[in-house]
Amino acid sequence: MAHNINFNEQTGRHSFFSVQQKAWHGLGQIVEQYPTSEEAIVHAGLDYEVIKSPLFTQGRTMSIGDSGELIEANDILVPNSFATLRTDTNIPLGVVGKDYHIVQNREAFNFFDAIVGGGEGILYETAGALGNGERIFITAKLPDYIRVGNGDDVTEKYIFLTTSHDGSGSITAAFT
Repeated sequence: MAHNINFNEQTGRHSFFSVQQKAWHGLGQIVEQYPTSEEAIVHAGLDYEVIKSPLFTQGRTMSIGDSGELIEANDILVPNSFATLRTDTNIPLGVVGKDYHIVQNREAFNFFDAIVGGGEGILYETAGALGNGERIFITAKLPDYIRVGNGDDVTEKYIFLTTSHDGSGSITAAFT
């Protein structure tokens, strides 16, 4: 299976980090200490903003100018349609409608901090971006375990958050 981890040509880095373990597919950054969510954004290359820009298409339209001259236009505005763009690379992430609300990566991570409490025992373990950065994620290891049977089968608990900047989904947080 292809990894689909974003590669930022400007920074020369993959948008992924993990703590103390070889990064996914050997890509991304390995850090020794569990970061805060603010540090995780930087380690994973998610410290970019997303904007919504009017969408145009190429075409040929003719109109009469104020002085009566014929004006030819090549760009036609697509009504109620917008492109989402990364401001660091100007790469389009998706096409959305006029009511689409951008949730910046920092806002999503702040929301995640609120969910997990951002307190003692919460360990941010991985974060990254897929595609051109249109889908981002973060995982946090929770401080407790699930013990099955006589207690010999121990499973760590995690919670993850993902969201998209292309209109394909909303913020989702789930246990794993």
